[in-house]
Amino acid sequence: MSPVSSNAPHGQTPLRTVQVLGGGSAGSSAHVRSLTEGLVSRGVRVRVCAPAEADRAHDFTGAGAEHVHVPRSGDPASVAALRAACAEADLVHAHGLHAAFRAVLALGGRNTPLVVTWHNRVRAEGARAHLLRLLERRVARAAAVVLGTTSDLVDRARRTGARDARLAAVTLPGRRPPVDPADPDRLRSKVRADLGATGRPLLMAVGSLDRQGGHEVLLDAARTWRDLDPVPLVIVAGEGPLRSVLQRRIEDEELPVRLVGRREDVPELLTAADLVVLTSRWEARSLLAQEALHARVPLVATAVGGVPELVGDAAELVPYGDAEVLAGAVVRLLADPRRRELLRERSVRQTATWPTEEETVAHVLSVYDELTQPRPLA
Repeated sequence: MSPVSSNAPHGQTPLRTVQVLGGGSAGSSAHVRSLTEGLVSRGVRVRVCAPAEADRAHDFTGAGAEHVHVPRSGDPASVAALRAACAEADLVHAHGLHAAFRAVLALGGRNTPLVVTWHNRVRAEGARAHLLRLLERRVARAAAVVLGTTSDLVDRARRTGARDARLAAVTLPGRRPPVDPADPDRLRSKVRADLGATGRPLLMAVGSLDRQGGHEVLLDAARTWRDLDPVPLVIVAGEGPLRSVLQRRIEDEELPVRLVGRREDVPELLTAADLVVLTSRWEARSLLAQEALHARVPLVATAVGGVPELVGDAAELVPYGDAEVLAGAVVRLLADPRRRELLRERSVRQTATWPTEEETVAHVLSVYDELTQPRPLA
């Protein structure tokens, strides 16, 4: 591994780690970027194995890591590239199921400790679901430690056969909303005007347009909101395979919903919103929920996965798939400014309970220290 400045104790060589990413999750990539910066500042050598596009998006090299391009593929060439990249590592840390499975293949029985972080739960149906269960079992049993970002992921790892599964201290370096101290309402008004939400409530949803996102339920609820005066506008930022299906419904049913595609100005959109709506089928530590609470925008979210323990009492929680309950929660919240202000106050308290980036790095490094022995200089 290429040299990196080290603060390692006298008489020891720096810990050499490899972070393995599949490149499919913005959340796990952002976590690895933050983790890399913290580890490097503590004298740890970090090599990040990820697709080139992931490095372009998250600049692992700029954080002090050596980046090695490894395609998001399980073919023999990719596994061989990963095996070569891990050859001198003291420890390998894989993020996500597919990245972890490739790491298991690449290590091939070596004694190099493998840490796996499960950031989310991979869902599938039929034969693919059976295959994923087999991959989970193989990864869980091969890892020295499995870190789950939510309690239910930790429980799942234990049921799958993990020898050591723990709750991870994970924070995502979220996009912070911009603030104009001279005129804090100016940007908000401009964004609302650009979106066509002047004089009407603005609801924001962000996420991939797929089955996991639950956007069909959001459209079902939007039919109810057409009866309000003024009619709320729902803005959905994101792309995905269901875009054409959702757009057709919006047009056919004349729903007050706009699909605006991928956006780089999500913080500005959140700042302009009256409510944020999260309708997912399952989430771990939802980036949108974190950003909404950081921005002090009232959140209505499905009570799934790790969302309840993430948001506590700082959001309105609804069951997944129930458009009537979702619609009712939104209508009540729009009509109750005191409740919205209470949620804003609670969001400040709740975000203060989340681990900081510093605490996240310290927790991961403590796991590394458990699994590695002092490395005397040659």
